[in-house]
Amino acid sequence: SAHFTDIGAGDWYHEAVDFAVENGLFGGMSATTFEPNTAMTRAMLVTVLWRYAGEPIEGSNGFADVPDGQWYTDAVAWAAYNNIVGGVGNNRFDPNGNITREQMATILYRYASGKGIDTSARADLSSFPDAQNVSSYALDAMKWAVAEGLVNGSDGKLLPQGNATRAQVATILMRFIKNVVE
Repeated sequence: SAHFTDIGAGDWYHEAVDFAVENGLFGGMSATTFEPNTAMTRAMLVTVLWRYAGEPIEGSNGFADVPDGQWYTDAVAWAAYNNIVGGVGNNRFDPNGNITREQMATILYRYASGKGIDTSARADLSSFPDAQNVSSYALDAMKWAVAEGLVNGSDGKLLPQGNATRAQVATILMRFIKNVVE
């Protein structure tokens, strides 16, 4: 990350950005900027996970809003084929929509489950004042993500519907790969 002008050696996410870049998971938004505080889109997250999985070509695109030939088309098809994503309803994936923290937890949970990784750990979310805001579809995934130390909260809150920034995603993916997958 040393070549990014918007990443400092003292930034809390510096190590995670280095990890993401060194492992080819994702790079900058330009040659000189990483944009750590920019929200990550749903297509970006699925593509990062697809790269980690070795860029397998599996499944076919069934989403009306995912055109063929886009940089994320194969990744979305793979994720849907492997039940990692199911879309947002009405045959849509919403590739340019920002990924929320609970969506990210759910995607990682489904990926881990599909890989045969033990996803039985559950944390009590009652210490987070916004725990009741976690959507029912994401509740088990969020409990698992907190139990595994992937999600620690932000200023004491889960912020489940909050956008996940590129820095947060890099950090959570680094924790996921180092602590859960390996």
